[in-house]
Formats: sequence, C-alpha cells, structure tokens
Amino acid sequence: MIKQAAGLMAFVWGCWKLNLAGAMEFRISFMLTAGMMVVNNLVWIVFWGLYFQRFQVVNGWSLQDVMMMWAVSAGGFGLSAVLFGNAYRLASLIASGQLDVFLSQPKPVLLHILISRMSVSAIGDVLFALLVYGLFGDTSLAGIFKFMLALLIALLIFIFFVVLVQSLAFFIGNAEGIGQQVFNGLLAFSTYPTGIFSGWGKLILFTVIPAGFISYLPIGLLRSMEPLFVWQAIGVAAGLTIVGTAFFYYGLKGYSSGNSMGMRM
Repeated sequence: MIKQAAGLMAFVWGCWKLNLAGAMEFRISFMLTAGMMVVNNLVWIVFWGLYFQRFQVVNGWSLQDVMMMWAVSAGGFGLSAVLFGNAYRLASLIASGQLDVFLSQPKPVLLHILISRMSVSAIGDVLFALLVYGLFGDTSLAGIFKFMLALLIALLIFIFFVVLVQSLAFFIGNAEGIGQQVFNGLLAFSTYPTGIFSGWGKLILFTVIPAGFISYLPIGLLRSMEPLFVWQAIGVAAGLTIVGTAFFYYGLKGYSSGNSMGMRM
C-alpha cells in the first residue's frame, strides 16, 4: 500500500513538472500571461482600496478582510487551475470522446485527467494571492497555517464543484457552456463579502453555489476561528470531493469511446 501511494505521488509530481516545463518553454509568453493576470486582479484591489477610503467598514468587513477574501479566492482558484487544470475542460473532453487515452492507462482516471493540464495564467493568480497575503495577512506561523487551510478548502470546492457540474456531459452531451456559466457564478460570488447578501441570496451562496464557504473564510477562519463554520467548510469541501468523484465515475460507466488515438508519455 505504501509503495503504491509513493508510486502514485511520484506520477503526480512527474506530471506537474512536465506541465511546468512545457509552460516554461516559451518564457516570454509565460511571464506575460501570468503577469497580465496579476495586473487584472490588482485592478480590483485598487477599486476596493478606493471604496474603503470613503467607507471604513462594509457590514462588518474591513479592508483587510476583503484583501484576504481576494487572496483566498484567487489563490484557491489559481492552485486548482495550475495543479488540476483539466477540471475546467472536462465537459469538452467527455463530449468529444477524448477520455480514451486516459482509460487505456493503469492510473486513476479522474486524477490522471485533472493533472494532465496546467493553466499558465492561473500562476498569476497564485502569485497575486501570495503578494496580497504578504502585504495584508498575518505572517505568524499560526496565521500562515490558517491561510494554507483556507487555500486547501477553496481549492477543493473549486475543483470538485466544477467536476460535478461538468460531469453532466456524460448524460446531456456537451455541458461545457452550462459548466462555464456555473463556474463563473461560483468564482464571481466568492469575491464579494457575504455580509452584503441576505435572505435567499445568502441561502443560495451556502447551498446551490457554495461560494459563501470561500468568501467567508477571511472572517470565520483568518480573522477569528469560528469552529462551527470551519467544520462546515471542511465538511462541504470533503463532501464535494466525494460526491464529485462518485458522480464522475458513475457517468464514466456509460461513456462511449470516441475511437480517438493518442499517446501520453
């Protein structure tokens, strides 16, 4: 068992290194793509900075809380797209019958698919998150640990919510459009303070689109540890991981080969 786990970790690490090497092959393009994403995110930071010059608090949220919200959201998404980039094009792979090459190899199918692609622009999101945390976050050992936990929760929610939605392609054909729209909603709402929502809007953010469990992390975990919320967020992340994985493999049972020929080294 230990030997198998070590072999699987070596395989994952090897895929990540190959993805990064491929991205670094065109270094100028790599730096420009990642750099433009950092600039794009900084525009929103400037906007919030100007806003808080006039209003010091937004329903209990301070400027530092909003900065941490952006760090967690951008960092969680960035890590998910860098390490598991194929999650965001899963529906397209299913609909076009491109899973054959993954099914023909003795590796966990879903894991193999997810780690087989890296989003270069998302590296900019990760760098942006680290920059913002370095400027506004708690750099103590405890603070860094809580930030890493927040990133892990956000990463799992992003990945497996997307896997769950895009696996609909097994049943309805090309679900790339609906998958992208739902993901855009998750990403957008994870960058707004939950304090500005109430009633049905807030209920949806903590149920249908679990963006609230990402955007509230700066308050319920980073500012002050709220045990009930933290365990709820961990439970949602773990639940989505289990349900998303199970739903993918359930759909995979009825997958029809695209008769495509391909090879992965």
